[in-house]
Amino acid sequence: MASEFVVPTVDIAPYVTGGTEADKAEVAKQVDAACSEVGFIQILGHGISPAVSDAFAAAIDEFFSLPLDTKKAYRTVPRINRGYTAPKSESLSLSLGVESANRMNDFFEAFNVGASAAEYPGLDLPDEDYAENLWPAETPGFKAGVAPYYAEAARVARTLTRIFADALELQPDFFADFTDHSLDVLRMNNYALPPGEIELDAELTGMGAHTDYGIVTVLWADQVKGLQVLDRDGLWHDVSPADGALLINVGDLMARWTNERWMSTLHRVKPPVVDGVIERRRSAAFFHDGNIDATISTLPSCIGDGSKYEPVTVADHIAAKLAGSRAGVANTAAEREAARVNASATP
Repeated sequence: MASEFVVPTVDIAPYVTGGTEADKAEVAKQVDAACSEVGFIQILGHGISPAVSDAFAAAIDEFFSLPLDTKKAYRTVPRINRGYTAPKSESLSLSLGVESANRMNDFFEAFNVGASAAEYPGLDLPDEDYAENLWPAETPGFKAGVAPYYAEAARVARTLTRIFADALELQPDFFADFTDHSLDVLRMNNYALPPGEIELDAELTGMGAHTDYGIVTVLWADQVKGLQVLDRDGLWHDVSPADGALLINVGDLMARWTNERWMSTLHRVKPPVVDGVIERRRSAAFFHDGNIDATISTLPSCIGDGSKYEPVTVADHIAAKLAGSRAGVANTAAEREAARVNASATP
C-alpha cells in the first residue's frame, strides 16, 4: 500500500528570530529531507505578520474586482513579466514543451510586479527583464498593500537560501553571489471568472502542470482546493496550506545545482468546481530566480557519476520558460520535466 502523501512542515524561526546553532542545524536537516523527498514544504515561523498578509489579500481583491477591460489596460508584451495577464492567455505546460489539447487554456488571471533595473544602479541590467512596475491608478490601495508583502516575501526567500546553504553544506553566503540582483517576481493569481464566461468541460485548466523556473518559490494561498503536487510515483495530490503557513518549493535552478538531489516538483491547479460552479481561489507566488547574468552549474558535491544538466545562464533558462508559457513557443529544453508530466497519472 502506498504511503500517505504529506507536505512536511518546518518551523524556520531559528533562522528568523535567532536560534542556537543546534536549532538551525535541525531546521536545515528537515529542509534537506523535505526537498529530497517531496519538493514542497510548509513553513511556519517565517515572521510575516497577519496584518501584512491581510492588507495584501485586500489589495489583491481590490485589483481583481475591477472590470476586465480596465485590467486589460495593464497588459504587457509576453517577454515583459509585469502587469496583467488575462484568462486563457497563458499555458504553463508549454514552459515544459508539453502540448495540451487547447493552447493558452489556463483560466487564471494574474498581476505581476518585480525587481526593476532602477533598484540596481550601475549594473546596466536589461530593461525587459528588470522592467518598471505598473501600479493601477484605479486601485489607490493596491501598491500600499502589495509592496510591504513583496518586501517580506523577498526576505523569506533569502532566508531560505541561507538555510539551503547549510542543508547542502555550502559556505553560508554561497547563494549571495547568485542573488545580489536577483530577478524576483511576485505573481498574484485569481481563479474566478464571472458566470457565463467559461464552460466547465474536461479541457478546463486552472494552471497547467509545470515546474517553477528559478531557485525558490514562496507561495501564499487560500485554503481552497485546487493546487496539486506530483509525487515520485506519478500521482497527483491535493495540497492546501495550514493556518499561517507558507508553501515553499524549489525551482529548476536548484534541481540543476543539486543534480536532482532536490527535485523541481511538478504542480498544477485544477478548477475547484463545487456543484458546477468554480469556487474562488487566490494565491501569490514570489519567485526568487537569481541574477540574470549568473551561470548555473551542478555543485561539485552533487555531480556523482555525471551531471544531468549542462550549465545554463539564468537569462537563457528564464527566456525559454516564458516563451513557452506566455508566447506559446513550446520549450524544447525541458525534456526531463516534460517526461514526468507525460508519465503522470491523470486527471
